[in-house]
Amino acid sequence: MTLYFNQQDLKQEQPFPGTDVLADREYDVAIIGGGLAGLALSILCGRAGYETVLFEKESYPFRRVCGEYISLESWNFLEKLGLPLPGMALPQIKTLLVSAPNGNNIKQQLPLGGFGISRYKLDYELCRLSKQAGVNVMEETRITSSAFDHQQFFLKSKYTQYRALHSCGAFGKRSNLDLKWKRPFVQQKPNKLNNFVAVKYHIYHDHPAELISLHNFSNGYCGLSRIEDGKSCLCYLTTASNLQRNGNSLGQMEQQVLYKNRYLKEVFESAEFIYKEPVVISQVSFEKKSLIEDHMLMVGDAAGMITPLCGNGMSMALHGAKLAFEWIDACLKGEISRQQMEDGYRNQWKSYFANRLRTGRVIQQFFGNPFLSNLLIGSLKPFPRISRWLIRQTHGESF
Repeated sequence: MTLYFNQQDLKQEQPFPGTDVLADREYDVAIIGGGLAGLALSILCGRAGYETVLFEKESYPFRRVCGEYISLESWNFLEKLGLPLPGMALPQIKTLLVSAPNGNNIKQQLPLGGFGISRYKLDYELCRLSKQAGVNVMEETRITSSAFDHQQFFLKSKYTQYRALHSCGAFGKRSNLDLKWKRPFVQQKPNKLNNFVAVKYHIYHDHPAELISLHNFSNGYCGLSRIEDGKSCLCYLTTASNLQRNGNSLGQMEQQVLYKNRYLKEVFESAEFIYKEPVVISQVSFEKKSLIEDHMLMVGDAAGMITPLCGNGMSMALHGAKLAFEWIDACLKGEISRQQMEDGYRNQWKSYFANRLRTGRVIQQFFGNPFLSNLLIGSLKPFPRISRWLIRQTHGESF
């Protein structure tokens, strides 16, 4: 016989583990991190009538490192969340151009296609929808610790303590909680799947609106695509060692390394850069990650990060949020136990995304290596069907 917890009974007052301190606020769902996955999940939970809180350490809107290309598989979902996409005049992207350092290139129609939108705009709009759904959006709030006890989560920020029946980690690529939990990926020594640096610029450039470009250079690659208002997103990934060899100077590395790809040289020399400085993050890892930590469901990049060259990270984050909500909703309704929720989410997430992550890791081995990327592009050029097949392996269907 399966026993279900009565969720209302669990809301009885409980002190923080090891103390006699009671929580300042109580919620059905607490979401740590306000990126795409966290915001989408908060909207779904709020609209379902659950008392929901979302914690974001920054203040909206703000700039993030992101390629800012979204596969069309997410279009319907974003519309259901309330985003008026048809009226936003966003560039529709249909073609992929990939270049090798030696100038060889391949052009391929995208099987599904996508659209461009800045995270600055997208996150702001989703935050607005989250607040409309009744979510308590706690900006400039960093959760410093999490404990699970008496079938509840006890969360602490610098000044306040919270309690929730369910909690989700949507805190991106790396956080202070990852370090406290000693998640395996943060303890790995530098290797070919971690210790990357990502850099993003917004530029004005005569780049076709329907085209997304992926340009290889030694130990990295750079994506270029249009977003709203005639702007383009220029975002590249490289190894930390590549930057160190160039005196930790982005400008020097760009001139000494990226400029060796003639396409990138032309872009950097002719574009109008909108901001004085780029947005930069380090210690980017594509290692496998656990999907549950101390009973907390991981969503978005906290669950697993696909290599950016696949162009599918944003859609995976949104889809993962939808999956997490469905399992949390069933648990809160008493239809399944917490263990069934955790097992179900873990298995479903893997069934949708594990193969995409594996494929991305394999493909990435060919990018950033001048010899291998030249070889790959030269080999694929006569066989467009193989190129389309590879793209499909890292993408899904509309959800």
